[in-house]
Amino acid sequence: MSEVAASGGPSDELLEWPKKDKRRFLHAVYRVGDLDRTIKFYTECLGMQLLRKRDIPEEKYSNAFLGFGPEESHFVVELTYNYGVHEYDIGTGFGHFAIATQDVYKMVEDIKAKGGTVTREPGPVKGGSSVIAFVKDPDGYLFELIQRGPTPEPLCQVMLRVGDLERSIKFYEKALGMRVVKRTDRPEQKYTIAMLGYAEEHETTVLELTYNYGVTEYTKGNAYAQVAISTDDVYKSGEVVNHVVQELGGKITRQPGPIPGINTKIVSFLDPDGWKTVLVDNEDFLKELPKKD
Repeated sequence: MSEVAASGGPSDELLEWPKKDKRRFLHAVYRVGDLDRTIKFYTECLGMQLLRKRDIPEEKYSNAFLGFGPEESHFVVELTYNYGVHEYDIGTGFGHFAIATQDVYKMVEDIKAKGGTVTREPGPVKGGSSVIAFVKDPDGYLFELIQRGPTPEPLCQVMLRVGDLERSIKFYEKALGMRVVKRTDRPEQKYTIAMLGYAEEHETTVLELTYNYGVTEYTKGNAYAQVAISTDDVYKSGEVVNHVVQELGGKITRQPGPIPGINTKIVSFLDPDGWKTVLVDNEDFLKELPKKD
């Protein structure tokens, strides 16, 4: 049954659900033109582990999951290769992923030694003290390398550009229970960023939303797909999202329920800028993972 207040709107209890729910970033999904080439780059140059790989010939695609630790406790990337499709358009809206490392300079040297492309040499951020670098993977996806002490989650950011930062912050707070953990305005460079997540940015993965002054729309391309986040109740979570999209924009693209064939319960939706999020049932997600010997 839907939780509806006497006024006819959603109850306060329902609207508080996202903050009480057990949520974490599970994975980012995107498409690549050569799965083995990307796996080689991520494992040899970025230091990720190949966690699992599967081929679905009846659906004509393969995918691979890579990260810095097991999926039940770490954020990972899910790479998809569609048979016969060797390149994609990343678009202007997707920004980058980020990896935290204790030595950016050494990581960049290792990447160069293996033939990787460095698009920004290591050094301090303009106007700040953080040491960063940028590298590009074989499909053109950018990875920011951030110098940081030991962290439980090296795969630490997904950066997306948005057309109205205040609207986006409200959306992710209300629909997904995130909070702003850091905000930076750089008027001299004409942009503002907000980091949103479920813990501090040095402890876990965050969504980095970037607003470039005066730019309200971006192209999405067909390369980056979505982020997946866990929930203890996709139905309750879906009700909240349904209310928030009516208020702030966006839309539900798949109503809450099990996916045919694997029975994992999900709900998927677009934010006001068209970025997709999938909420995945916690218990169902763990059942999908390969059994350990």
